[in-house]
Amino acid sequence: MIDLYAWPTPNAFKISIFLEETAVPYRIIPVNIGKGEQFTPEFLKISPNNRMPAIVDPNGPDGQPISVFESGAILVYLGDKLGQFFPKETRARAKVLEWLFWQMSGVGPMFGQVGHFTRYAPEKIPYAIDRYTNEAKRLVGVLNRRLGETDYVAGEYSIADMAIYPWVKLINTAYTGIGDADFPHVKRWLDQMTARPAVEKGMAILEDQRVRRPLSAEEQDNLFGKKQFAPKE
Repeated sequence: MIDLYAWPTPNAFKISIFLEETAVPYRIIPVNIGKGEQFTPEFLKISPNNRMPAIVDPNGPDGQPISVFESGAILVYLGDKLGQFFPKETRARAKVLEWLFWQMSGVGPMFGQVGHFTRYAPEKIPYAIDRYTNEAKRLVGVLNRRLGETDYVAGEYSIADMAIYPWVKLINTAYTGIGDADFPHVKRWLDQMTARPAVEKGMAILEDQRVRRPLSAEEQDNLFGKKQFAPKE
């Protein structure tokens, strides 16, 4: 059984979607990032970057337990281990990795900044909001052009779709100005992804833990404040 250290965020949903798609037994170990549980010594041994998700696989490549952090690395590890949603053939594999890395280097960081400056920043800075919202729109436009050529981002359904979907679903739902009319191929793909039962289940993990209120001072500090930058032992 895979242990998935998670909180209900787009990066964690990537992994729960994969595990639901492959029907691999897994156990969710909540890491309440609002309470600062990502800074505990126990978790830092698994995820030294104090970010979730992370996994522990008791049956690693040598038969011994292995921990993996960073959502993209986890998807590659699991895809290789199970031989599903991550092709072996070099050309197809390269295409999946292109779009996976596109999400990791662009979509996640840029969409995250949209969320921060529009929802959580104590001061509304128009330049920052415009900068990151426009970059998010540009990235959705890139995705829209790609999905005008193929059903899924890398051709066949893959870990790349699982990585991109939670972030695009979030920004398409939560923020105005990035909508269906301008990106019809993304809309088609979102509907196609949402209709998959495993995606629905993966997106529902820790539903009762989702914060739908303003952050407390403690949560704000744990997520964006000085605790992020304090030395870790």
